[in-house]
Amino acid sequence: MIYVLVGILAVRIGLGSDSGQEADRSGAVGTLGEQPFGRALLWALVVGLAAMTLWRLCEAAFGQTVEGGEKWSRRLGSLGMAVFYAVICVGVVQTALVGGSPGGRPGDETSKEYTARVLDWPGGRVIVGVFGVALIVVGVVILVRSLMRKFEKNLRTDEMRPATRRIIATLGLIGGSACGVVAVGAGLSVLLAAVRYDPSQAKGMDATLRSFAATPAGPALLIAAAVGLLLLGLYSFCEARWRKAAEHGTPAEQPTGAAGPGTRPGAP
Repeated sequence: MIYVLVGILAVRIGLGSDSGQEADRSGAVGTLGEQPFGRALLWALVVGLAAMTLWRLCEAAFGQTVEGGEKWSRRLGSLGMAVFYAVICVGVVQTALVGGSPGGRPGDETSKEYTARVLDWPGGRVIVGVFGVALIVVGVVILVRSLMRKFEKNLRTDEMRPATRRIIATLGLIGGSACGVVAVGAGLSVLLAAVRYDPSQAKGMDATLRSFAATPAGPALLIAAAVGLLLLGLYSFCEARWRKAAEHGTPAEQPTGAAGPGTRPGAP
């Protein structure tokens, strides 16, 4: 839902109808809270984010239900995602408690403030630089895995009709690629902040998306990235419907009743 809303907000920015909402998590949550029954929708989002947090914690504790899911690197990745979703969940709770108004400041302001704080630490430039490089690497990995359609490995593709599988593959490929490109853009801005010792260079998702409009491609690139994020949101609904989950005593790669080995993973 968050990716869908961010995509819609960014498309509106690209088309020139900027409502003042930021195309990031805070903007998406604020938009949701302004709808009829907004507070109820926000609490439903809180429940979903809390469930995602607990799910990732379980993966960190017991391993992921995929081949090689017991590896420490995968457990550590799941722990990092659990912290990520927990932080978002807390932010949405704050928004819900104040009646649907955006809880907290825009993501770009937060990014610059945190970057400024870390830059003042001993070795802060190195820490910020490493974080920027890590974000770039994550973005490249997401992009490559999406282009290779690795995400299909975690889906019960044997239960899909051919047309459905093609649609979901397209959503995952385009959506994941867009997510990877945005992550690389954000990582480059953080790395630039470390190199120039200037926290104002750090960008959240909103500023990263808006910076695409400043390229020679203009608003077209921003709209393309926005549509990609929207498609990633739609893919996520499909993943919720068809994601593999191992039964007790059943290997994750061959769920009970599966007709074949399936295909390829990881949400982009």
